Amino acid sequence: MASEPANRVARRYSSLFTLPSFRSIVSVFSVSCLLGGMSVIPLNPTVEGLILGLLCGAVLLASSLLVEHICVGALMRRDPIFDFRRRLFLSLVSSWILLAFTAAASLVAALTRDVDVWVKLTSFGFAASSSLRLLVLISVSPLKRWRTLPPALIQPAALLLVLAAFSVGGYGLNVRHLLMAVTSVSVAFLGTFLFTFSVDRVGLKSVGVPSIKLFKAFILNWIKGINGPIESIFDSMSEVKSVKVSVLGFKGSRGFKALIVVPAIHPGPFKNVGSSAIPSMIQRVFEDRFGCVVSVPHGLSGHELDLTSQLENRKVIEWLLEHVDLQPIGSVATPFMQLRRNGASVGCQIFGGRCALLTLTLAPETMEDLPLELEEAIQEEARKAGLQSAVPIDAHNSINGDFDVKRASLILEKAVKDALSEALRLEAYQLRVGAAKVIPTEFGIKEGMGPGGITAIVVDVKGDKAAYVTIDGNNMVSNLRDEILSRLRRMGVDGGEVMTTDTHIVNGVVMVDRGYYPVGEAMDRERLFWYIEKAVRDALGNMEPVSVLWCVEVVPEVRVIGEKQIEDFSLVIDAVFQRMKRTAAVIIPSFAAILTAILALL
Repeated sequence: MASEPANRVARRYSSLFTLPSFRSIVSVFSVSCLLGGMSVIPLNPTVEGLILGLLCGAVLLASSLLVEHICVGALMRRDPIFDFRRRLFLSLVSSWILLAFTAAASLVAALTRDVDVWVKLTSFGFAASSSLRLLVLISVSPLKRWRTLPPALIQPAALLLVLAAFSVGGYGLNVRHLLMAVTSVSVAFLGTFLFTFSVDRVGLKSVGVPSIKLFKAFILNWIKGINGPIESIFDSMSEVKSVKVSVLGFKGSRGFKALIVVPAIHPGPFKNVGSSAIPSMIQRVFEDRFGCVVSVPHGLSGHELDLTSQLENRKVIEWLLEHVDLQPIGSVATPFMQLRRNGASVGCQIFGGRCALLTLTLAPETMEDLPLELEEAIQEEARKAGLQSAVPIDAHNSINGDFDVKRASLILEKAVKDALSEALRLEAYQLRVGAAKVIPTEFGIKEGMGPGGITAIVVDVKGDKAAYVTIDGNNMVSNLRDEILSRLRRMGVDGGEVMTTDTHIVNGVVMVDRGYYPVGEAMDRERLFWYIEKAVRDALGNMEPVSVLWCVEVVPEVRVIGEKQIEDFSLVIDAVFQRMKRTAAVIIPSFAAILTAILALL
């Protein structure tokens, strides 16, 4: 399906950044250091050795906290990612390697009474610990690579000095032993740089961007919400296209009553990147411009029509504000009708005898992004039927397993053709419209609700009422749509549709497999129903006769990510993980063997 590559990317990265609490990290670090301090006991198996071990553990913990907070903190003060908690977690993980090697070194040295063995094994641990830190810092920190070297070294070096002082400080350490440690970490760092060079080549070959640069850009956005670097990369990969925006307006005696704005722009790819928030952005500026309720349901588009940046968002919105030219098409409409066929459900209402508003869904089965080819086929069917245009809406209102986009397009196209035929046989009458908007206070983006809230536009044609309810979210749990419509029927609404905007501002902000919550999954259902019913009730309370206005605008030359780029981008993520596995399988044993040989000669 059209959105799967981008969703795969989002799922891959949304699982990367869960860390334990600061208290948990300190607690585990304390235990680790105390256990690490016990490594001195094999070299001094006495009560004095036990006391030294406990003291060593306390000094390990204190030195780690101080070095990480003061020294590493000063070196990385301009890094927005690695706060004290993240630095301490990295120190915890990297210290396990050094402490494990030190414990093994103490056991072997106690048996052989050879201080060289202790130094060689701990040098191995020091190299492994430092290179892990360097790899993480190179891959995640926005600092220049050379600036990651001191933070990678200083904390393991502090641990090594403490361990050496308590374990073999009285055994006559010399310059040769220092050379072992320096040689070990130098070889390990060389291997780390070769590893990152190999990984970077995957991205350069596939999308023209080093893999680690890409990874850093993602992490900056996911952790800190900084979207500039990732949007810059998307811009470099983009293609230029024109995008269509359809607007259907209802004007009462005192001005505009409501607008339905349907952009053929996909609101993605995630969080605050690209056009993820464009439904609520369009809603806000059109509300200010026209002073009415504005609904922005999902047009027929996939991730290939994600805008690349905030600059492109502004370009689209400014162009629309300057060029939108709503033309009157009358004050009549056919009653809302809904056709169900082969699992497809198409709502159709014809306004002014010229424009058909169509709502498309497969609910309760999965309803996902629909291709532009279906939009073109629908427009052709509308022209054949004698209409000027159609405004098709992907209701995006049910998620329930897999989605076959080819099958969905076929059955929806056939259902649209039949729905248009039936709707055109209905007589048109004067219409009345009411509209309202509510912003739920309990639900935010973490619960799957965007800032656009809930809008309800009720259209009454000769007593037949249809409610168009739009929720600023990314899809809905299966069967929720039917339950909402059932409740609305009890309020006197005869039909209609419940839609979402497909906003991706809710994507990537919660750590779940899907990367987001569809509407209804993490919300109190009764409160959600209450807000929807309130919006519809308020709309029913302000009904009035209206005239209908309509336009279709084409925004020229905007940068979109593009279908091929999305697919390439998805593939490079998987390819990087595969390259990392293969490269690590070669570099780690190779450099371990090289280091073993060098240490044997020293």
